[in-house]
Amino acid sequence: MRILVLGSGAREHAIVTALLSENAGHEITAAPGNAGIAADVSVIALDPTNPGVVTEFALDNDIELVVIGPEAPLVAGVADKLRQRGIAVFGPGKAAAALEGSKNFAKRIMDEAGVPTGRAVRAGNLGEAITAIDEFGAPYVVKADGLAAGKGVLVTPDRDAAIAHATYWLGHGSVLVEEFLDGPEVSLFLLSDGHNVLPLSPAQDYKRLGDDDDGPNTGGMGAYSPLPWLPAGFVDEVIETIALPTIRQLATEQTPFIGLLYCGLIVTDSGIRVIEFNARFGDPETQVVLPRLVTPLSGLLFAAAVGGLGELERPEFSDDVAVTVVLASEGYPETPITGRTITGLDTALAIHGVSIAHAATAHSGDHLVATGGRVLSVVATGGDFTEARSRAYRALEAIDLEGGQYRTDIAARVAQ
Repeated sequence: MRILVLGSGAREHAIVTALLSENAGHEITAAPGNAGIAADVSVIALDPTNPGVVTEFALDNDIELVVIGPEAPLVAGVADKLRQRGIAVFGPGKAAAALEGSKNFAKRIMDEAGVPTGRAVRAGNLGEAITAIDEFGAPYVVKADGLAAGKGVLVTPDRDAAIAHATYWLGHGSVLVEEFLDGPEVSLFLLSDGHNVLPLSPAQDYKRLGDDDDGPNTGGMGAYSPLPWLPAGFVDEVIETIALPTIRQLATEQTPFIGLLYCGLIVTDSGIRVIEFNARFGDPETQVVLPRLVTPLSGLLFAAAVGGLGELERPEFSDDVAVTVVLASEGYPETPITGRTITGLDTALAIHGVSIAHAATAHSGDHLVATGGRVLSVVATGGDFTEARSRAYRALEAIDLEGGQYRTDIAARVAQ
């Protein structure tokens, strides 16, 4: 199959790696890709958020399936243009992608569908935001309404910090002030063809920069899968009470959701609640979910794109566990320092069970350099979490990036 993967991060590298692992002779192109992806498949320097450019490339190169990785192309309507020209695409259209692009839209859909979630108030000005902040009380939860590259959510016991966060994001639109929900968080990916859903394996990610969940929120500093502590029937409950009602509500509104429904969930004393929806694979959870996938990924993505999930069985996963730890640049997330050389990858990759998903890398002469905040995802599989963690952190010790930072406690609790 001729496949075009849009995106340039570790998530897209993980998708490409999973497609290549099928050994099915796929012709894969990534746009724009990164240094790690370019070492594995062809890359093309085109703007993945430009619907016309992407569609013309797909037509000119007889692309049979387009896989949209990041959220920006979805919100820009790239999937709509591709579908108009008869190209199979894994990713929702612009209207359905508002499930991620607008927190207000997502809350309305959940309310209409009866999906369990926390109480929230939309604030269009600072006075409304402060009233809601005081109503819900600490810990305070304030979210930017639109896309914010993982930086729009603040959870804090500090009222002044909550007001400052609301003030900043009100300058870019509206905000949501929500009640705080307490409990372990779960990321569950569900493939959707607009009518049916199939679940992938649950994962848990780590948003805070530092160990013990200290420091600012980030795009994600690590993840692990599966989650041995989840109660029996968890996935089935999410499908019946959250995923299917959401998909059916969108279909009723003539905005079918075709692609990856990311359910950000929390397990509270009162039951499972939705924290947020995303409209694409999550990063870094993708890096631990796909390495365990036994069922060929291409068949799942294509079936979702053409409305055929109802004919498939649930995807199978290996008994191995997977852990990923993100190596970030000095200064991340506020002011990452870029341009520094990365070495030691060959030594890291020589460790059994270790792979590396590039996120923000490029070649400068003969050197590999960091080009962004989250630079690499070091992924390790093993028979148990102790083994996988050991492999991941041995690999990280072999990699040198001046000022590089990473958490040392990813999956530590489940390895005990």
